[in-house]
Amino acid sequence: MTVIRQEDLIASVAGALQYISYYHPVDYIRSLAAAYEREQSPAAKDAMAQILINSRMCAEGHRPICQDTGIVNAFVKVGMDVRFEAEMDLQQMIDEGVRRAYLDPDNKLRGSVLTDPAGARKNTRDNTPSVVNVELVRGNTVEITVAAKGGGSEAKSKFVMLNPTDSIVEWVLKTVPTMGAGWCPPGMLGIGIGGTSEKAMLLAKESLMDPINIQELMASGPRNRAEELRLELYDKVNRLGIGAQGLGGLTTVLDVKVLDYPCHAANLPVAMIPNCAATRHAHIVLDGSGPVFLDPPSLSDWPKLTYDVSSARRVNLDTLTRAEVATWKPSEVLLLSGKLLTGRDAAHKRMTDILSRGEKLPVDFRDRFIYYVGPVDPVREEVVGPAGPTTATRMDKFTRQMLAETGLLGMVGKAERGPAAIEAIREFGAVYLMAVGGAAYLVSKAIHGARVLAFEDLGMEAIYEFDVIDMPVTVAVDSKGTSVHQTGPAEWQQRIAGIPILQ
Repeated sequence: MTVIRQEDLIASVAGALQYISYYHPVDYIRSLAAAYEREQSPAAKDAMAQILINSRMCAEGHRPICQDTGIVNAFVKVGMDVRFEAEMDLQQMIDEGVRRAYLDPDNKLRGSVLTDPAGARKNTRDNTPSVVNVELVRGNTVEITVAAKGGGSEAKSKFVMLNPTDSIVEWVLKTVPTMGAGWCPPGMLGIGIGGTSEKAMLLAKESLMDPINIQELMASGPRNRAEELRLELYDKVNRLGIGAQGLGGLTTVLDVKVLDYPCHAANLPVAMIPNCAATRHAHIVLDGSGPVFLDPPSLSDWPKLTYDVSSARRVNLDTLTRAEVATWKPSEVLLLSGKLLTGRDAAHKRMTDILSRGEKLPVDFRDRFIYYVGPVDPVREEVVGPAGPTTATRMDKFTRQMLAETGLLGMVGKAERGPAAIEAIREFGAVYLMAVGGAAYLVSKAIHGARVLAFEDLGMEAIYEFDVIDMPVTVAVDSKGTSVHQTGPAEWQQRIAGIPILQ
């Protein structure tokens, strides 16, 4: 009988979570680097370059790949010949590992987990509790796969109960475009088929823990229907032309995973969950000999890229006028310098409530830009931790009021804007700029000062003022209301139509 000690399990989980915060899986890096070399869309290639450069910086600097360091999922297989020497139960041990990892002073991770989800939504401050799935299996070891699942990609999870004769492929191809770019492609799609509703969702999530191997499957050929679906969906999803960050391009997914399970004759449950550009997961096996710590990957697996900004337009946020903003073109790359305000969901809700009461905001937004971000706390010499954008679509319902009543000039975030927000941007002559999701550490290097201006109690959702120098962004919606998230995929879907299956 193998004895697994409490401290060994806690330390192993904490170590694995720190590891995945700054190391991408090598299979992802190799696949993304190959996609970068193939990419023909300049906007998508630029986004991929930022993701790859950011990933190498994080691997070298041991700082988070993304400011959204995720909610922890743990898939645990407990051997039936294992005994735990512990005062805590399994959930408590894993949560303690999460707590240690997320509060590590050398690489503090962002706490994103809230209690009372339908009420006060209070941050637990240590990212606990985690979501633990346990399976009792034969053997004398404990296998743990940990994943840090970002909110942007998790928000795009889909489930449908199809009729048994319906087409899974048709449903996926109809559904993926509705997900927008908030899941930060290029990533993976996990498809769970069969079982019951909750089983299908679990299968989809578990499938994302498998390595990227679609190229090997192409070479060997499918052996069953699930593998046939993988190949068909990989080709057809990429033919949608959504591309990196939704800007239009050849690669939307690096792999499609499919797991299935027997189901009731009257049902066809299908779940789809994406993994974003900040794919983070690791597998450890405890055998009773002590804690398990993963060996670092070789940096030779990361391409050495430099970010070319020679053709970018430099913008001074402190002297910017609406007349200058009106000259910006869709897909144009800008380098922002000056003072940049921040605010996301909770801050917007509080601000619009204040405005609706006819009261004055604590911050003047006239002719200013707001960055939708919830940064990681700084460590050592940093003024702010990794600070990549959050999904702008969530702020759409606040956009008209903010533009109409504050004089706000522009917004910075990730992913597309909806029709109502685009119309408000056009009406008020504002602009929406896109920063690359999955390049949080790279973005933070452009931030040279940070101070809280308002709503300090909201933590990472407070209103900050950043001093930025050459922060890279792309014009995603210009002052005339042209959206590159509409024009880019439409153009590339047409271009891809005659290209053979993507290799």
